[in-house]
Amino acid sequence: MKQKTCLRLTGAALLSVLLLGGCGGPDSEVAVTEATSGPPAEVQPRPDIYAEVALVSDLSGLSSEQRQMLVLMIEASQIMDGLYWRQAFGDGYQEWLASIGVAEQRQFAELNYGPWDRLDGDKPFMPGFGPKPLGANFYPADMTHEEFEAADLNDKTGLYSLVRRDESGALVTVPYHVAYAPELQKAATLLRAAAELSDHEGFANYLRLRADALLTDDFQVSDMAWMDVKTNPIELVIGPIETYEDQLFGYRSAYEAYVLIKDMEWSERLARFAEFLPELQRGLPVDDIYKAETPGTDSDLNAYDVVYYAGHSNAGSKTIAINLPNDEEVQLQKGARRLQLKNAMRAKFEKILEPIADVLIDDSQRRHVDFDSFFANTMFHEVAHGLGIKNTVDGKGTVRQRLLETASSMEEGKADILGLYMITKLHEAGELGEIDLRNNYVTFMAGLFRSIRFGATSAHGKATMVRFNFFAEHGAFVRDPEKGTYTVDFQRMQEAMTELSKLLLTLQGDGDYAGATRLMEEKGVVSAELQADLDRLTSASIPVDVVFNQGVAELGLE
Repeated sequence: MKQKTCLRLTGAALLSVLLLGGCGGPDSEVAVTEATSGPPAEVQPRPDIYAEVALVSDLSGLSSEQRQMLVLMIEASQIMDGLYWRQAFGDGYQEWLASIGVAEQRQFAELNYGPWDRLDGDKPFMPGFGPKPLGANFYPADMTHEEFEAADLNDKTGLYSLVRRDESGALVTVPYHVAYAPELQKAATLLRAAAELSDHEGFANYLRLRADALLTDDFQVSDMAWMDVKTNPIELVIGPIETYEDQLFGYRSAYEAYVLIKDMEWSERLARFAEFLPELQRGLPVDDIYKAETPGTDSDLNAYDVVYYAGHSNAGSKTIAINLPNDEEVQLQKGARRLQLKNAMRAKFEKILEPIADVLIDDSQRRHVDFDSFFANTMFHEVAHGLGIKNTVDGKGTVRQRLLETASSMEEGKADILGLYMITKLHEAGELGEIDLRNNYVTFMAGLFRSIRFGATSAHGKATMVRFNFFAEHGAFVRDPEKGTYTVDFQRMQEAMTELSKLLLTLQGDGDYAGATRLMEEKGVVSAELQADLDRLTSASIPVDVVFNQGVAELGLE
């Protein structure tokens, strides 16, 4: 039996372990105990890298009942936020936060849901903390990769269970709905109360089913119901959804939530693009076996104002578009919903992307960076998640299961490059009107610098570096050594786009874990030259991302 070792800790590190359960038994096995064994942090907290943005929306068209629904949904989302803290850091997070005496450290800890800088390779920024555990708090801190692989566990690769130790020290799994029962019961009660206020039968049904799902960890029925809710002016995404936090295996999902208000005018503009998915799938630049699945034709594409983020969606870099559900069976039966978060997107464009372009995009192409292209590039990224295949060509599992911890980065990379590919093909077919395709390419290039700054440990950051280095090798852009600015070569970027699309789709379809790992290791790195250019953005005080002032007060709902 593997014994747990208590570490010799002092100061903040010791306080953290005591708050999180110490070394006394199964409940103490939190990721932070191992993380505190490293040297004192050299990285300083840097809350100034985030630009503050108020999350607001026009609520004048909502009824009194709908406004009450928003309040209930925000309360349920706040419960998801607390659960995510426990998954990412540990059960004693509230006491730990209260123990931080330096305002700047406290603020940055809240932004990062722990003492690790999510936009700087998860480096610790507080004394006494070592590297962020790859398995976060989903697994025992002392568990080895080999021990897990050898263990005979129920729900071993499950999305909705924690791995813990029993009284004898053996590994066991604990379902989320058991581990977090009191909090989930409160959240379910809030969702059911919100359902009673809804005048939209389909949305009320979804809320009730989602409440049930929180208490059972069976989310497929509610995912199916959510796919049928497309006309309601209010939207809620809630539950354990993405697996990015589990960097050890990519199995476990983290709690998050979004509360959204639909932008009816922009949604009408977007609705027609989902119907092109089957045709675009057939035209992908790979052999037929890698595009044999037919995307669901019931997908939809809409624009929203987001008025509340919670949990995983609020940690570090903020999501500006949503592509759900992740369940492959639901996707194949009903497609997916792509929700564009227009107000958050606008904030990032104005506060981050435009200033980046002013520094790094050559003056001759600066005019090609615009919001409509940024919106389109982001939108088609989400649509592109529906392309390719979800099950490997050898029939031995899903792409996500076969690619393990590389799956998220590979999927984000595929969506980014195929989004640009889709824009190119739809433009060639005359489906995008009188747009200047060069705007999409140069805005895409500027967007690479924005995403790279999210850090090499994020799925998006790794995927962006692969894309940047692949483009560099294929001459898709030229860097002026005198001015330190970049100019897109449109022809070569299009060629590189096609080649990278082939590579990523093939690696996914083959379930080639070794190939995906090799690609990330070889091309998912930042060169010294690029780092110097990124440092210029820091020197220019350009924010890396945004932080939201949000809640019922900002919305005038108190």
